[in-house]
Amino acid sequence: MNVLIVYCHPSKNSFTHTVKESYVQGLKDAGHQVVISDLYAGGFNPVMSETEYIREGFYKLEEPVAEDVTEEQKKINNADVIAFIYPDFWTASPAMLEGWFQRVWTYGFAYGNQPSMKTLNKAIFLITMGGSLKDEIRREQLQAMKTIMIGDRIRNRAEECEVHVFDEMTRGYGNDENRERRTLEFSQKAYELGKNIS
Repeated sequence: MNVLIVYCHPSKNSFTHTVKESYVQGLKDAGHQVVISDLYAGGFNPVMSETEYIREGFYKLEEPVAEDVTEEQKKINNADVIAFIYPDFWTASPAMLEGWFQRVWTYGFAYGNQPSMKTLNKAIFLITMGGSLKDEIRREQLQAMKTIMIGDRIRNRAEECEVHVFDEMTRGYGNDENRERRTLEFSQKAYELGKNIS
């Protein structure tokens, strides 16, 4: 399968980067083709311009789409699966990924009367989190994130959706030993998720 990974984290010195590397290795070991859109490393511009707003807000299909956006759209239509890997920042994805959706989900591509975006086999979310899903507030926050990502952004754009959360990964707060142990466990889990993708 062709798997597009949309990766969003500002630092290689992060557990999120470890998850990405492990997941990619699993995919490659299983023989899948992998394309990575590393939004920070690639310098993706997350800011919608006035021209883009006018195109989207007034449904001006005849207006051109920016080249960096069409490149992302081509990657999507060449993929069977799209995987988003990012950290939970204040119950949301990083601003870079928010901007990616706002710019890449264009009228005529992701929505409209005849959108050109293919229906993907699967959309997968690998989300890292400092807090613990043992806490009710974190579970509620995760449900809110699912409503946004799956209910709104993916909706009918993929046949299946999966969400995997790697929690209790905060530094400090007496969590260092737990974080070290979970880093090993979660790295293996990310690898297996990639290797066993179907």
